[in-house]
Amino acid sequence: MFYHNLKYSLKVLLKNKGLIFWTFAFPIILAIFFKLAFSDIENKEKLDIINIAIINNEEYNSDEIFKNSFAELSNKDSENYMFNITYTDEIQSKEMLKNNEITGYLLFRDNEVNITVKNNGINETILRHIVDEIQSNKEIINNLIENEIKESIDNNFSIDYKTITENIKKQVLDNNIKLNNISNKNLNYTMIEFYTVIAMACLYGAMLSMYIVNMKLPNMSNVGKRISISPSNKNKIILGSLFASYILELIGISILLIFTSLILKVDYGNNLPLVFITAIVGSLAGLSLGLFLATVIKTNENAKIGILISVTMLECFLSGMMGITMKYIIDKNIPIINRINPANMITDALYSLYYYDSLKRYSLNILSLLIFSIILILISSITLRRQKYDSI
Repeated sequence: MFYHNLKYSLKVLLKNKGLIFWTFAFPIILAIFFKLAFSDIENKEKLDIINIAIINNEEYNSDEIFKNSFAELSNKDSENYMFNITYTDEIQSKEMLKNNEITGYLLFRDNEVNITVKNNGINETILRHIVDEIQSNKEIINNLIENEIKESIDNNFSIDYKTITENIKKQVLDNNIKLNNISNKNLNYTMIEFYTVIAMACLYGAMLSMYIVNMKLPNMSNVGKRISISPSNKNKIILGSLFASYILELIGISILLIFTSLILKVDYGNNLPLVFITAIVGSLAGLSLGLFLATVIKTNENAKIGILISVTMLECFLSGMMGITMKYIIDKNIPIINRINPANMITDALYSLYYYDSLKRYSLNILSLLIFSIILILISSITLRRQKYDSI
C-alpha cells in the first residue's frame, strides 16, 4: 500500500504543471534574475587602494609605531597594501582633499592623530578604523613597556630601554591580525540573495505536501472521502504521499543547486556536502510547513495556497531576499523572529558555512530546522487524528 500510494502520488504531482513550475522552474528563473542584477556588484564592492595624505611633521616622524604601520600598509609588495600615501604639508593636504584627490589626511599634533575627511563613505570608515587599531596597539605597547620597566626596577635589573621596546613591539606585531584585501570574499553580501533563493525553493516545496495532503482529506476532495471510509491504513497513505512530495522537492532543490553552482557560478564555499545537507533539512522544513497549514487551517484549497505563499514570502523577506540589510535589522532589533524563521535558518546556515571556519553556528541552525520540522509534524499528526466529520 505504501509503495503503491507513493507511485500514485508521484504521478499526480508530476501532472500538476503549476506545482512543477513553482518547484522547479521559478527558483531557477529567480536565480538568473539575481545573477543579472548583482553580477557587477562583486567587482564594485572589492576594496580599492585608498589615497590619503599624511602631514609630514616632526611629531609624525618621531612616532615609530604609526610610521612603521603606514609604511607597511603603503608597501606595494606587501600583502597588507591598502594605502597610497602622499607626504606633504597641511595646505597641500587641504587642497588635495578639496579636489577629491584623497579620501582624507592625517595630522599628528599634541600626541593625537587628527583625521580630516570630506565625506562619510566606506573608505573614510576604513581609514578611521585602521587609525583606531594602530592607536590601540600603540597604547598596548606603551603599557607593556611601562610594566617591563617597572618590573626591572623592582627586581634591580639593569634597564635596557631599547631592547625592552623592540621586544614588546615584536610581540604585539607577531600576534596582531593582519589587514588583508580579502574583501571580494568577506564583503560579498550579495551571496545572501542566492541563499534566500535556496531557502525559498525549500519552503516552496510546502506546496507539494499541501496539495497531496489536501487530496487525502475528506473535506477537501472526493479522493479523501473514499480514503476516509476505506479499511486501508490511512497513516501509510499519508506517509507515502508526503514521501513522494519530499522526493520531488529534493530533486528540485538539487537541480537548483547544480544549476546555480555550475551555470551561474555561485560560490557556495568549500563545504558542498554540508550545503546539500542544509537543502535536505530545509526541504524537510518546507514539507512540514505545507503539512501543518494543510491540516490546521480550515478553509478551501486556494485560500490555503494564498496563506502559504504569503507566509513563505514574508519569511524570505525577513531573511534578506528583498534587501540584504533586512536580515541584519531583524537580527539586531527583534532576533527572536529570525530564530523561529525557517527561511532565515536556511540562509544563516549557508552564510555560516561560507564565512566561518567553525561549524557551531551552522550546527545550531540545522538543529533549529529539525526541531521546527518535528514540532510542525507532531502538531499536524495530532490534528489529523482529532479530525471528525458529521457527514462527508
